[in-house]
Amino acid sequence: MALIKSISGIRGTIGGKPGDNLTPLDVVRFAAAFGSWLAEKTNNRKIVIGRDGRISGPMVQDLVVSTLAGLGFDIVDVGLSTTPTVELAVTGEKAAGGVIITASHNPREWNALKLLNSNGEFISAADGAAVLEKASKDQYQFSTVDKIGTYTFNDSYLKKHIDAVVNYPLVEVENIRKKNYRIVVDVINSTGAIFIPPLLKALGVDEVVVLNGDVDGKFAHNPEPLPENLSELSAAVRKNKADLGIAVDPDVDRLCFVCEDGSMFGEEYTLVAVADFVLGKRPGNTVSNMSSTKALKEITLSHGGQYFPSAVGEVNVVTKMKEVGAVIGGEGNGGIIVPDLHYGRDALIGIALFLSSLSNHRNGMKSFRARYPDYFISKNKIELGKNVNVKEIFAQIQKKYKKQPVNTEDGLKIEFDNDWVHLRTSNTEPIIRIYAESNFETTANNIAVRLMQDIKEFS
Repeated sequence: MALIKSISGIRGTIGGKPGDNLTPLDVVRFAAAFGSWLAEKTNNRKIVIGRDGRISGPMVQDLVVSTLAGLGFDIVDVGLSTTPTVELAVTGEKAAGGVIITASHNPREWNALKLLNSNGEFISAADGAAVLEKASKDQYQFSTVDKIGTYTFNDSYLKKHIDAVVNYPLVEVENIRKKNYRIVVDVINSTGAIFIPPLLKALGVDEVVVLNGDVDGKFAHNPEPLPENLSELSAAVRKNKADLGIAVDPDVDRLCFVCEDGSMFGEEYTLVAVADFVLGKRPGNTVSNMSSTKALKEITLSHGGQYFPSAVGEVNVVTKMKEVGAVIGGEGNGGIIVPDLHYGRDALIGIALFLSSLSNHRNGMKSFRARYPDYFISKNKIELGKNVNVKEIFAQIQKKYKKQPVNTEDGLKIEFDNDWVHLRTSNTEPIIRIYAESNFETTANNIAVRLMQDIKEFS
């Protein structure tokens, strides 16, 4: 069905023909390329491996572990884990790098290798290109029998991650505990089931209702935490008379909330609310990608800081955050990055900071949401055929809207007075994403529809 090679790793559907899908041969090839690239950069022979709860996870992990051990690397397997936990484990183990086996929000037929450097951060564009080049040449030097790497299982990082979050200076555990929250969480049959309930307990939340808690990878619904996929969570919040609902994706780096009446808090406003809380304690700069709501910029300016946009992609957000010294950043898909904890999207610290802020609010989630602007982002996508020339399409659209302010740093972003639309190809799927924001839902939808028609016209 699909095999996508990008700077952050390789992602594809399981089965089928090598080179067209994520087959065992493709897994071995890219694991070998990553290990060979690392071996040229450092004498450190330790790599951390972790995976989400996908059906194909054990198979893919066995292939990755065996390949890297064959290159002479010592493997530290943190087991069923989350993306941010593996990121923390890389630095905790002083490893040369890490591999996270997860396709994030993609459906269950997908899996991926996400590649980390020694800082526990996604490898850079240049490093990613070097790994892809190695894979294309199939030039690897495997170890002799006496130098095959070792394997160690270490499941201590669940507790270490939770402890790091609970002890983070801005997390207000006592305030959260006093609220006696009742919370429903949708952990989508993956590792959120292992991490989120114990985190909430450590934060003083005793009443937790878990939906889709079997870690079997048979996702009960589309795993992307979008409103259309969260009807079960919304109904359960109302049924249980809960104070709020929480949804994460399969690798627990995206986060969104549901209000007490079952309405969506809005994934775009996860970062806005957390940033508002952090900036109230630590004034400074913020970063989000250019497909995220303008509300973050407004909140940042109100606290006396500066807002900076980045290209889409966690590695790009992190690069910009380091460049401008941001105190908080992330992405509008519910990804929270707290730099003095670690430079990675992390739903666990996001939950803790969000609840800390909410616990200082007298009333419930609905009125808490009312503190923030009510902009609307229309999120759409168009699947790409094999021979579509995206650059030519974007060039034609840019020409059509030449009188409007245009940013071409990451795809094509066009501004219309106070509204905007952002067109870009996905790093994880064969699609063009079309995001449009306006004060009014109808306007945002109309802008998105207009640009989708343009794409079809110029295809």
